[in-house]
Amino acid sequence: MSQVAARRLLAIIELGGYPNLAPLYKRLGFEVELVSSQRKAQAWLKRQLPEVIVAEYNFQSDFRDRTSNLETLMARLQKHPDVKVIAIYQPEYAHKLADLTARFPLFATIPLPVDPAEVEAALTRALAAGESPQPANR
Repeated sequence: MSQVAARRLLAIIELGGYPNLAPLYKRLGFEVELVSSQRKAQAWLKRQLPEVIVAEYNFQSDFRDRTSNLETLMARLQKHPDVKVIAIYQPEYAHKLADLTARFPLFATIPLPVDPAEVEAALTRALAAGESPQPANR
């Protein structure tokens, strides 16, 4: 009898302001790691690779070489295209998020206020995508 590896989900909660989604993640069968900063996420990613990352997109105009908290994360994940990233964003920054997604594809984006049913639907799609073979041309 083979043992199924736990599905890992990394949740990066820097600002919050939405419901605690950890119970939802666990109900869907994920082993969950919660971190409060991109720096902590980067350290965790050196040790493990999750199937899914749920992170906030925070536009920050004061950055000199980037416009948000997600660019460093997405640059790291270019070597791991199977990791599905779901971004939670403020609707007033949708146009800035579109600039990011033009460079780094995201699996899903979810506006604030967060609808847990929308998160569940995105995670269900992510799980289904992870179980089926990926086409050669993405």
